[in-house]
Amino acid sequence: MSSKMAPGYLNLPDSELEERIRKARTHLTDCRLCPHECGVNRKKEAGFCRAPDQAVVSSYGPHFGEEPVLVGRNGSGTIFFAYCNMRCVFCQNCELSFGGEGEVVPEGELADIMLTLQEDYRCHNINLVTPTHFVPSILAALALAREKGLKLPLVYNCGGYEKKETLLLLDRVVDIYMPDFKYTMQERAEKYSGVRDYPEKVRETLREMDRQVGGVQTDSAGIAWRGLIIRHLMMPGGTGDTREVLKFISEELSPDCMVNLMEQYYPAHRAFEYRELSRKLTPEEYRESLNYARELGLRLVL
Repeated sequence: MSSKMAPGYLNLPDSELEERIRKARTHLTDCRLCPHECGVNRKKEAGFCRAPDQAVVSSYGPHFGEEPVLVGRNGSGTIFFAYCNMRCVFCQNCELSFGGEGEVVPEGELADIMLTLQEDYRCHNINLVTPTHFVPSILAALALAREKGLKLPLVYNCGGYEKKETLLLLDRVVDIYMPDFKYTMQERAEKYSGVRDYPEKVRETLREMDRQVGGVQTDSAGIAWRGLIIRHLMMPGGTGDTREVLKFISEELSPDCMVNLMEQYYPAHRAFEYRELSRKLTPEEYRESLNYARELGLRLVL
């Protein structure tokens, strides 16, 4: 627990935020926001993620199924964006990530959504889910919302396949990073998510996020206002990979970062095409990894 501070973006000078927006918008005509570096003009064509040049929002509202340090009494103010820069065969939100389910939302409307989550729903934070490909819209909307009184911590809830240069645009803007750490094994990343270099990029991502925000800090009510929360979805037959994920976190990141060792995997989307993924996790698999995480002294979300 620590004394709560104002969100970082409130202290960012207007000129610097405007410069970040300008830099982010260059990616709309030559997109290199993520490690795919497609280089496409998103006003005319789609890259790997298939996202257009404006944000597509699938839904928004208070979410009570997130980590307790984000939910509190009033929920985490989630904004679910469509599309994704990964191709996970087991995706549980494939209608959004693959199908692009949602509506195009201009920057001003996105700002109003943020303010609605703050004023009408009284959420504890603004939780941006799968936001990477819409960073230009998010930064521009944030500038507008800030002018109108937005003051909630900003959560960047992503798949972990990020580019350091994009994360630098978010330094002192994002208060809480919540990336996935799916794999350390290249063959699993390529086979199940279509991103061969994921293990390398996610390590870079986590180091940079940790540098920016460090361990999780909470207020007197136990609600996080800053820090790094790492999610690892355990997969059937993947306990060896899980151990490597946990070992990396233990050895290379701040001791106060939080780790959510998730056991809720179930076969979704195309998972049944892979025999090894067509079952749920066993209690023994989860127990073994949980015990290992405790041996490492990790700060777990329980």
